[in-house]
Amino acid sequence: MQRKSYRVSKTGTLNNLNLVTEELGKPKDNEVTIEVKAIGLNFADVFTIYGLYKAAPIRNFIPGLEFSGVVIDKGKDVQDIQINDKVMGVVKFGSFTTHLNLDYRYIIRKLDGWSFEEGASFIVQAATAYYALVKLGNIITGQTVLIHSAAGGVGIYANRIAKKFSAYTIGTIGSPSKTELLKAEGYDGVIVRGKSLKKEIINNLNGRELNLVMDAIGGKAQKISFDLLPPAGRMVSYGLSLFSPHGSHLNPVSLLFQYMSMPRYNTLTLIEYNKSVMGFNLIWLYERVELFKDMLRELDSLGLERPYVGKVFDFENLKEALKVFKAGNTTGKVVIKTF
Repeated sequence: MQRKSYRVSKTGTLNNLNLVTEELGKPKDNEVTIEVKAIGLNFADVFTIYGLYKAAPIRNFIPGLEFSGVVIDKGKDVQDIQINDKVMGVVKFGSFTTHLNLDYRYIIRKLDGWSFEEGASFIVQAATAYYALVKLGNIITGQTVLIHSAAGGVGIYANRIAKKFSAYTIGTIGSPSKTELLKAEGYDGVIVRGKSLKKEIINNLNGRELNLVMDAIGGKAQKISFDLLPPAGRMVSYGLSLFSPHGSHLNPVSLLFQYMSMPRYNTLTLIEYNKSVMGFNLIWLYERVELFKDMLRELDSLGLERPYVGKVFDFENLKEALKVFKAGNTTGKVVIKTF
C-alpha cells in the first residue's frame, strides 16, 4: 500500500523534513499494520531531526515515537490483536506517517472513551513520569517533589502520579499563562521561573525537605535544584529543553554556550553530599519490551486520568506544529491528527 510520511533526508535542520509518498510492504509474522490516526509530539522528536539524539539515525528516516490508530492487517503469529482494534503504541522512530508496520508487543488497545488524540498522548508521557518517579526516584508517600516544565505532558503526569503517593508537589513553568492549568491539576506550589528561582523554591517549600526533582531543562534550574536537595535527595534528568534550537537550523555557538552552562557532577561531590543525579532515556526501555509491558500494567493499576491535550494540528501542518512545540509555549500534549 501507499502511505504518506515525513522523512528526514539528513539531520541538522527542520528544512530537511519533507512529506513523501512511499510504499509500505506487508507486515511480518509478528507485526501489525496500523492506520495512524494521531501522532504525539515529544522533545525527542525535535532533537532527532536536528541530530542531537544519539540513539537516532542521521539520514533518511522517519521521526516520531508515539501514535494511535486502527489495526488494518496483521502477521500470522499475532493472536492477541485483531483487525479493526483501536490501539495506541510506541515505535523506535517512525510515527510521522499515515501507516506503519510494528511488532505487536509495542501496542495496547486504546482505552474506551478516549479519543485518538488522547491515545497518542499517554504512553511516552506517563511511562517517562512513572519510571523517573517510582523506579529511579523511589518516591515515598508524603515526600516533596519539584517538577520543572510542569505544564508539559510529562510534567502533568508526574504531578498526577506523585499525588498517588500523597506527595507535596511544586511545579515550575516558563510563562505565567500556564499558572491556572497547574492549579487546576492540583500542584501545591506554582513558580514562574525567573531570576529569583532559588528563593521562590525555598518559599514554596515552607520548611519542607525537598526529596525529589524531575528535571527536563538543565542549566541553571538544574544546578539550583541540586543545591537545594538535602542528603539522600534525588534528581532525575529526563530531558534538556535548554538545547532545543530556536530556528530552523542549529546554532553551534548557542549550543556551545548552553553546553558550557550545564552543571558538572563528580563522584566525590555526590558521595560527600549523599545526593543522587540520575539520567533517564525512554528509548532504553524500548529495547526491554517485557519490562516495558510490565510498567504499562503498573501504570494501568494507578487509574490515571486521561491525557491533557493542549493543541492539535493537521498532518499537513506537522512542520508548523514542531515549530510551535519547540518554542515552549504550549501546555499538555501537542498532537497531529491524520484523519
